[in-house]
Amino acid sequence: MNNLMTQLSHRRHYTPPPAKPRFFSLSNTTDRVLKILLGGDLARIRADSVAQQLGMSGTTLRRRLKDDHTNYQFLLDRTRQYRCEQLIREAWMPGKCVADRLGYLEVNSFYRAFRRWNGLSYSQYKLQHN
Repeated sequence: MNNLMTQLSHRRHYTPPPAKPRFFSLSNTTDRVLKILLGGDLARIRADSVAQQLGMSGTTLRRRLKDDHTNYQFLLDRTRQYRCEQLIREAWMPGKCVADRLGYLEVNSFYRAFRRWNGLSYSQYKLQHN
């Protein structure tokens, strides 16, 4: 009984450890990759050309992005999502035009990505936001 009382009294004074941060700070490499993607032509820019612009090999770029818990494809996808939001905020245009500006070779790939980003098809999104 005494042991139980000791355990209960310790629980009352227990304070949980501080919460871990939800977001990782971006390294210089990840930040620079995002700047290149945001300023570049998404139809032509490739991971190897980004690595070359940063003065490193593709393997080093992949390793540094992995250290930041990300990868080139994820950053490219987020950049496309951001640009898509900007484009359709300015003026609504056919999905084929948006897909082309975002560097998609296939319109259906853009439509799948759009549904993943928003949970709605491109046409459903248009109906809800016009």
